[in-house]
This record gives sequence, C-alpha cells and structure tokens, in this order.
Amino acid sequence: MLDDLNELRTFQRIVALGSLSAAARDLGVGVAVVSKRLTALERRAGQRLVHRTTRKLSLTEEGLALLPHVDLALDALAAAEAGLTGGRDAPHGVLRVSAPISLGRIHVAPVLAALTERHPRLTAELLLDDRMVDMTETRIDVAVRIGPPQDSTAILHWRFDNHRILVATPDYLARRGRPGAIEDLSDHECLRYDPAVPWRLEGPGGVAVEVGAMARLRANSGDVVQDWALAGFGIALKSQADVAVELASGRMERVLPDWRSAAAPIYALSPSARHTPAKSRAFLDAMSAHLNRIALA
Repeated sequence: MLDDLNELRTFQRIVALGSLSAAARDLGVGVAVVSKRLTALERRAGQRLVHRTTRKLSLTEEGLALLPHVDLALDALAAAEAGLTGGRDAPHGVLRVSAPISLGRIHVAPVLAALTERHPRLTAELLLDDRMVDMTETRIDVAVRIGPPQDSTAILHWRFDNHRILVATPDYLARRGRPGAIEDLSDHECLRYDPAVPWRLEGPGGVAVEVGAMARLRANSGDVVQDWALAGFGIALKSQADVAVELASGRMERVLPDWRSAAAPIYALSPSARHTPAKSRAFLDAMSAHLNRIALA
C-alpha cells in the first residue's frame, strides 16, 4: 500500500523542486534519505516513478498519473490536521497557477511572490501561456484568463471588467498631436501585435469600426508592443490590466477615450472535480483584492 506519508511527501517535494538535493534541503534531511524514500515508494508502487539522470529528473507516465492523487491526499490530510488543532487551514503545498504572459508577468507574479512570503509552507509555480491549458492534464490549481469565458466544467470564481484601450505616452502625443476622431489614427504610428487582424473598436452609441492602419513597428509579443509604446514610438491597443500602472502614474495616456474593444474580462477558474484547497482560496482572494486595487472592478 502507498500509505507512508514521508515517502509521499518526499515524492511531492522532489517533483516540485526538481532534484533530490533540493527536496532534501526543503525537508531537512540528507540526500540519501530522500533517495531511500523514493526507492521505497517505487517498490511499493511496483513502478518506476521518476527518471533519474545526472542532469535532471523527470516523471515517468506512472509518476505523472500518481502525482495528482498524492497532492489531493496530502491536501486533505493537512486540512484535517488543521481542523483538529482548531486553526484555520493555512495555505500549504504546491500552488500551480496558469495565466496569460503579460497579465501573469505584471500582476499574477507579484501576488504569488507576496503569498509565499506570507505563508512559509506554500510553494508557487506560475505557468505563462496565452493559450488556455487543460487544467487537469497540467495539474493547474487556478487558471487566470482574459477574454469571454468559455463554456467549461470548471468553476468560475470571479470576473472583472476589462477592455483593450488605445494608449500612448504624453511625449508622443505632444510631438504628433492627440487624435480627435477615429479617422485620425491613419496619421499616426500604430504599434501592432498582429497586422493581419484589424483593431476592432466600439465607440459612442455602440458604433463599431475596424481600424487597419499600417504599422511600421509590429511584433508577435504584446510585451514588445508595450515597450515600444512606453518608449514613445506610437499608439498601441492594450488591455486595461496591462497598462493600469502606467496610466495611474501618468507614464501613459488614453487616446480617444470614448473608443475601446469589446469586453475582454479577466476571470479565474479552478477544476470542478476537486475541492478548493486553502492554497487556491488564498490566491483567489489575494488576486481579487489586487485587481480591485488597480480599479478593474
């Protein structure tokens, strides 16, 4: 039976930290003890769970299949222990969060860093990808996304209003002038993420237009487009969340403030097949509070 908690905890820490030595330091034991526990767990399972090489460790298919069950079991035991001792279930274990690249770098990463400082038993992993990932397959605890929520069996925890808006620096606008109408964009440098896709904007009275202005600077990275805009090279269409700090500080200004994209809300999902553990609840609360502070509510 796979019932030795030391072996299961050691397996979890090896996977989270990527090496036997790192797991040993984290658990406060020697590397030989960690190796012995892993070997014992594999003997009980009757399967090799971890590929060992001189450079790195990787999970076997059997190890990948076992890990979610180990996470769930250890989460449940920790919650029960906290309940018996009369305290709240403190955040602990490995928290895996998925987020889009820009939103994750600007907003999610600082929230996770602050959480790990506040909760010593918590480890955080942030996976940045602009595509929606399979939360079950990738063992994601919480996915933060931008855009219209997709039909899903996942649990929707919260949703914040968000749109893409036109922005530029005060310096650029002082040099080139402030557009007074949507047609004026054709006289400006428009920084584009995907030049093949026109900017689709909605204006006063629900009027919708497509802006296909030529762009001499274009990139397949939203971060690069934002860097160009901050350097004063032109006007960019960016998510409110991406430029909230710059707008608040005055480093950027809204251009044509009556115009914006269709709604691109920010929302958080967690797998529906499992309870919401303390680590996920702590992140969801902290992320919600952060988005409220930057006026996206």
